[in-house]
Amino acid sequence: MTITEHTTQLMSSRFRGYYPVVIDIETAGFNPKTDAMLEIAACLLTFNPVGELEVLQKIQFNVEPFEGANLEQAALDFTGIDPHNPLRGAVTEEHALKEMFKPIRKALKAHGCNRAVMVAHNAAFDMGFFNAAVERCNIKRNPFHPFVSFDTTSISALALGQTVLAKACREAGLEFSNQEAHSALYDAEKTAELFCLIVNKWQSLGGWPLPQPSEQNEQA
Repeated sequence: MTITEHTTQLMSSRFRGYYPVVIDIETAGFNPKTDAMLEIAACLLTFNPVGELEVLQKIQFNVEPFEGANLEQAALDFTGIDPHNPLRGAVTEEHALKEMFKPIRKALKAHGCNRAVMVAHNAAFDMGFFNAAVERCNIKRNPFHPFVSFDTTSISALALGQTVLAKACREAGLEFSNQEAHSALYDAEKTAELFCLIVNKWQSLGGWPLPQPSEQNEQA
């Protein structure tokens, strides 16, 4: 898709200069300091010609556990990931993050935004593992805001009355496969679809753009 001047104006003004990037991370536990990150996926977003938010690009990496990382068997059983499988084509955390940052920086510039913001389901979890990996790899040029995030758990609770990703998607009329879930790419795709649907629905209901003071005075 071509990024037009109109698209740039829409994105740069929609989230106060932040560029939303949907992230999902699959891990070998719950502690970002000690447990391995095993998969990471990102969905970059844009506005289409009719002004609706949609997925622009998808990125995914299988990740090697960092040296000394803890691998909780219960977590591996839950995700179905075998971190030792040579067919995974896994890369280091540093490689995955640096390669992911390249298209994100390009999209930031194309959309006239100054910082990426993480969109995730239960964002505190993904942000914890993401920031821990960035710190381990000593990456200085991180395009993401260090603590601001858009949590689709909260957004879905407000818009749909659901907090579980699968239930929120189904409530929104989106297909969701339990068999494909707990893959970073699949969960990122579904989170992105859900986020876009809610943002677009809010716009269609008249919630965005906000009325300007002159418009409010005229209506009064």
